[in-house]
Formats: sequence, C-alpha cells, structure tokens
Amino acid sequence: MYKTAYFPGCSLSSTAREYDISTKLICKDLEIELVEIPDWLCCGATTAHITDELASIVLPIKNLLWPEKQHLPVTAPCSACFSRLKLADISLKKDAQLKTAVTEVLGEEYKGMVDILHLWQVIEKYGDLKPKKELKGLRVASYYGCLLTRPKEVCDYDRIEDPQFLDNLVSNLGAEAIKWAYKTECCGAAFSLTKKDIVLTLSQKILKDARDAGADCIITACPLCHSNLDARQAEMRLDFSIPILYFTQLIGLGLGYGYRDLMLHKHFVSPKGLLKAKGLL
Repeated sequence: MYKTAYFPGCSLSSTAREYDISTKLICKDLEIELVEIPDWLCCGATTAHITDELASIVLPIKNLLWPEKQHLPVTAPCSACFSRLKLADISLKKDAQLKTAVTEVLGEEYKGMVDILHLWQVIEKYGDLKPKKELKGLRVASYYGCLLTRPKEVCDYDRIEDPQFLDNLVSNLGAEAIKWAYKTECCGAAFSLTKKDIVLTLSQKILKDARDAGADCIITACPLCHSNLDARQAEMRLDFSIPILYFTQLIGLGLGYGYRDLMLHKHFVSPKGLLKAKGLL
C-alpha cells in the first residue's frame, strides 16, 4: 500500500467533484492510500501568481508544511494545483531571500523535503492497475494541455511536444490512443472568465482536431480544461459533440465501476450513448 498526502484543491471540492470521487474510487483498487491534508487552502491558481508573487508562493508552501512533518509525499490530481505546488517548492530552493520572506509570513520554515507528484505519476509508479474490463473499440484522444507538459523544470518526465504517459494508460486499459496534433495546445484556461471568445476559438480547434483524428472521446487531467471543452461545447455551435472524461473516470470504467459511481452523468456532453454503443455500460 502506497501512502500519500492528498491535495484535492478547490475545483475537485466544487465544480469537479466527479474528478475527486473517481480519484478516491480507483485509488482504493490500486492500493493507494490518500490522506487529505487537514485545513488545506487554495494553491493560488492563476490569480495569485498574476497579482502577488509572494502570495503565489506562500499559499502552496502552507499546504506542504503538514505533509513534510508527516514525512509524506503529496499528490494533486489538478494539473494547476500540481504546477503551483511544484513551482513554489522549486522557487524556495533557488531563492534564499524568497524563502526567508515566506518563512516570516508563515511563522515556520519549509525545508523542501516533500516529494510532489501528479496523480498520474503515483498511479504509474505505485498503482497496481489490473483492469477488469477491456475498453476495446474506444478511440481516445489524450489531452495534456499546458500544465502537464510545461514548464520543463516542473514537468521533466516526458517529451513536451508529444507526451505519451496518458496514451500509455489508455492502451493499458485496452482502448486505442489516437495520434492527433492538438494534445498539448492551450484551451484558453482562465480566460474563460474574462475573454470567453478566446476560449471558444482555442477549444473549438482542439475538439475539431480530436474529431478529425477519429476520437470517440477526450480525456484530461485538468478541471479547467475539462470545463472549457465540456461545458462550452454548446456555445461553439459545432455540428458534432464529443464527450470529455477525466482520466480517472476512464480508469474507473476499466476497473468495472458504473456510470453513476464515476459521476459520468454530471458532464454537459453525455458519454452514455457512446459507452453503450461500445458495450461498456
């Protein structure tokens, strides 16, 4: 049994509850014990690092203090949370003056002894993945987006232009990982709140490329990417629709969990028809 501190973050506690629930379900099967960080707080996300550099470091580091005392690694399913935690850790190791300022604000020192992993890394390295149901016939586009592949100092585990770790997961589940061009393109991210037209343009290109490559569905590891690609589809007035799943939900299907167990009914674009047609429900 692999034990890790768990940082769900804001999205998984609200708009992306299906990501949190599917994560907890599959981790039980994979013999991964998730210990939620007590009194965790927002990592700062986009807002903090745009408006206040010190706050953008203090917030993630505050969440790393408890795991460090417990001698536990940390896993974050949200790509943005993972990026902020990792960047804060790296920043303090590179900048002694910044570390002093952060210590002064928090009233205690972070020693930089926490191993910070994205959930996919924990599953790949420590999860005992033994699919109970082969997802044969399902053509899946793995969408990595921005924060699972860059910056390089954070994401040093795969090729930036053509990462494969989610594709490998898809293949291990018996589905087909399709080749497509937009797997690491930006969906518009937080512009969804301020410049929706940019998000609609960028996300539409991603969806069309996946469709043209023959994908039945898209998987992602980022709540904001999921929101832009799933919830915004109706506004794009496309002549097609394509379901967007969290990669944990895809694993859950392979482990035999049901449609509502994985909260697949929560998505704007329903995958129910697709999954029934493929004999997966």
